Amino acid sequence: PRLGTRLCTGYCGGRARPRKAPFPELPARGLAGPEPQQGSGGGSNPDTYDVVVVGAGILGLATARTLLLRRPRLRVAVLEKEAGVAQHQTGHNSGVIHSGIYYTPGSLKAQLCVRGAGLLYAYCDQRGLPYRRCGKLVVAVERAELPRLRALYERGLQNHVCGLRLLQPPDIRAREPHCRGLLALECPSTGIVDYTRVAAAFAEDFQEAGGSLFTRFEVSAVQLAPDLPGAPIVLRSARGAHVHGRFVVTCAGLHSDRVSQLSGCSPQPVIVPFRGDYLLLQPDRTHLVRGNIYPVPNPDFPFLGVHFTPRMDGSVWLGPNAVLAFKREGYGLLDFSAQDTWDSLRNSGLVRLALGNVSFGLGEMYRAFFLPATIKQLQKFIPEITIRDVVRGPSGVRAQALDNLGNLVEDFVFDGGAGVLGTRILHVRNAPSPAATASLAISEVIADEVEQRFKL
Repeated sequence: PRLGTRLCTGYCGGRARPRKAPFPELPARGLAGPEPQQGSGGGSNPDTYDVVVVGAGILGLATARTLLLRRPRLRVAVLEKEAGVAQHQTGHNSGVIHSGIYYTPGSLKAQLCVRGAGLLYAYCDQRGLPYRRCGKLVVAVERAELPRLRALYERGLQNHVCGLRLLQPPDIRAREPHCRGLLALECPSTGIVDYTRVAAAFAEDFQEAGGSLFTRFEVSAVQLAPDLPGAPIVLRSARGAHVHGRFVVTCAGLHSDRVSQLSGCSPQPVIVPFRGDYLLLQPDRTHLVRGNIYPVPNPDFPFLGVHFTPRMDGSVWLGPNAVLAFKREGYGLLDFSAQDTWDSLRNSGLVRLALGNVSFGLGEMYRAFFLPATIKQLQKFIPEITIRDVVRGPSGVRAQALDNLGNLVEDFVFDGGAGVLGTRILHVRNAPSPAATASLAISEVIADEVEQRFKL
């Protein structure tokens, strides 16, 4: 399917799965595989895969699945450096299925989010994956936010997001009894899901269609092998294993800039890791939140701000903040990597971003270490929350692409590299947020690009 005009199809209707719907344990083969010593399969050389996908996050798995479902005769492999799939951004996000209200009307991002949410709901229904269509309120708590909230409502209508309406204070309390605000935008199509389970289901689909998934394979070198039949690309792991492929697609997330440089690409755009720390409501206080509660976006700040997110396990997450992570896969306050920190700090784009957002950055750092400051932000929406109602929760790290001017890169960035090798590789260096919600729709875009570039 291609992007079209009927963007609400399959999105507004349907019945949400119950919170505790049964979900069978996936077999181990759906989650991991042995590290190979060489490739196996089709192509012009029986030891060469047609396409090798690097990265088994939700986007890499969705892309591999889409390629194989479109072209069942292809031999496709996925390489993942961890012991299982969805170990980083996919497994550390808030689990929200976004509606698509934030993006410029008519833009590819807007279409991908709305279409992707519809595809995801339909996929969960098809596979029996539990989700909750619990809705979202975007709440204005200050008069200065009212024009921005109304503009967001108009933008959502133009993006064909279904069921939007503006709520006055009595209606806010009817929807969220403990929430206070001057005006709210209700998005009933917003939901929650466990993206780790979704990614595991993608992996299972991919393997059942004949794909090969190899874990513990951290790509350390990408080279042409002109002396071998078909002149394949050889991908070598840090542990000495290797896989051959006619073509390569990388969806490397937090390491997308480094992996792309293996084939001679420019260092730009650089990935800068931002950590987001969540708080958890105490179990006896989760009744304070029914659905997602979000602030009105402030265009002067690069990130959204704290919000309230119910989870599939019944918990409620509060946050996140957004602070520079000193390790690309560092989920603790004290996690540190000298190489990752140096790569971030020497980036001129990060310096410009920091200088342009000094007060925001200092505030985020302050709230990361001083819990009462975060509580004060949360009380703007739910006044009765106190410091006794929360405990520190999990963290995630976001791969944020920055240009040299310090701008957040919000568009697709595809790259190949230098020479002949570059003509046979597609690096997905940046994919528009929210990538998890839109993963199935984005995988169509990537698959289109693969087919056009590589003439498959």
